[in-house]
Amino acid sequence: MSQEKVDRYKKEKANRKKIMKKQRIKNALERAALVLAAFAVVGWLGFSAHQKQEAKEDRPVAEVNYDAVNDYMSQLSKG
Repeated sequence: MSQEKVDRYKKEKANRKKIMKKQRIKNALERAALVLAAFAVVGWLGFSAHQKQEAKEDRPVAEVNYDAVNDYMSQLSKG
């Protein structure tokens, strides 16, 4: 090996712990980002499915009896 390669190897060996620690932190952050993205996608899919299911259900219809109002209005117009 040339002296250049030997010096580079010694330098890498001296900093190996730092390099490995940085690599582990980087890998952990990448995994965490992927997990968050996966949760976001699953949550979005669940919310969309829930919205579609809610839209399919029949909504209750309120019926209003206007007979009393119509009688009152007819009495006003007669009188």
